[in-house]
Amino acid sequence: MERTLNKDIILHSDKKVKISGWLHKKRLLGGLNFITLRDRSGIVQVLVEDKKELEKLRGLQIGTVLSVKGVVVKDERAPNGAELHDVELDVIVPVDIEPPVEIDKPLSHKPENLDTLFEYRAIGLRNLQETKIFKIRANLLKYIRGFLYDNDFTEINTPKIVAGAAEGGAEVFKFDYFSKEATLAQSPQLYKQIMVGVFERVFEIAPTFRAELSATTRHVSEVTMLDVEMGFINGYDDVLDMVENLVRNTLNKVYKDCSAELKSLNAPELKLNDKFPRYSIAEIHELYSKNTKIDVSNEIDLTPDEERWICEYSKKKDGCEAVFATGLPQSKMKFYHMKDTNDTAKSADLLFRGIEISTVPQREHRYEILLEQMRFAGVDPDDPGFSYYLSAFKYGLPPHGGFGFGVDRFVEKIIGLNNIKEAILFPRDINRLTP
Repeated sequence: MERTLNKDIILHSDKKVKISGWLHKKRLLGGLNFITLRDRSGIVQVLVEDKKELEKLRGLQIGTVLSVKGVVVKDERAPNGAELHDVELDVIVPVDIEPPVEIDKPLSHKPENLDTLFEYRAIGLRNLQETKIFKIRANLLKYIRGFLYDNDFTEINTPKIVAGAAEGGAEVFKFDYFSKEATLAQSPQLYKQIMVGVFERVFEIAPTFRAELSATTRHVSEVTMLDVEMGFINGYDDVLDMVENLVRNTLNKVYKDCSAELKSLNAPELKLNDKFPRYSIAEIHELYSKNTKIDVSNEIDLTPDEERWICEYSKKKDGCEAVFATGLPQSKMKFYHMKDTNDTAKSADLLFRGIEISTVPQREHRYEILLEQMRFAGVDPDDPGFSYYLSAFKYGLPPHGGFGFGVDRFVEKIIGLNNIKEAILFPRDINRLTP
């Protein structure tokens, strides 16, 4: 008999079907004995009345792999609106060891329980609430890709093993690469700019690596980033508009298509406008100081508390939880960013629900000016590690811009989690290298 997925049994009312999956829960009450079976589509309830079939479950624990044949009986109280009666059980893989965590009840995400959550991740992810987080994440990535494909971007894959000189800095993972020094890539920045000279519009969704000695709720050592670069722009407003459209399109689809999962996870209600408010960093400093009486006049960039505050301010004043913070000081810009007037860069940060999700700049595409900015930043343009990057400019790159976008942070904030690690299947930080 061909297997039927749990979500589809309602289509076979009063007919015999075969389902397969994992034993998710047992309720053996004597007169009425129920088990719940889980497969990739969800759960289904099975009534086990025959004593011979019930005996097959003796001593078996959650996680046992079963195949069940039975008659579909409609019942509005049951998951998916139906359950199986008159069943025959086939134990495919018996499990007689009690699992280390309960998978039929929501797992605690309190800060003091996170180590336990991640230590038993391989089993805990079978919990339906945990599964919802990563179903939402998968849909999010699908919508992002769909938007970019629809806007004529080409997906690329760039190296994650790079020459040490090309990345530099103290926050990189260094290792020996056949007697040469190499690092794990902090971003695909140099490569995606090179590829503007090939495809004009490119993107990549891939891991990047940061050797930051930070044990906070917003930092991990391996992050998933969306990196986008687009050529022939008229100015950096083109790039801001692109990320704005991407975020609005993605959020609206997630909140529509994953509404049931978001509701069960107590996700915040979405407040979004077609156009995201734009406040300069100087304006945010002034507004924050005026409203909180906290002096931030000596701060160059936004403080974490200012990021939280301006998002709440915008939510109340503008009805929008996504905000652009513009006017990044030139002293904070990267050598490949383009300068603007008044000592600022043509760059903005996209903030969402209190945290920076993306930095959105126009790049400096003029070869001679790029060399000047590299030297000013203490980067040697004659280093062999930059020769390939610079050759793309030497042989013609159009005006372009792009952004790096934190997928993990975005998922965390959409669902309303409290720690970025909760949005990652198997997180890596300064204390965790397994599982």
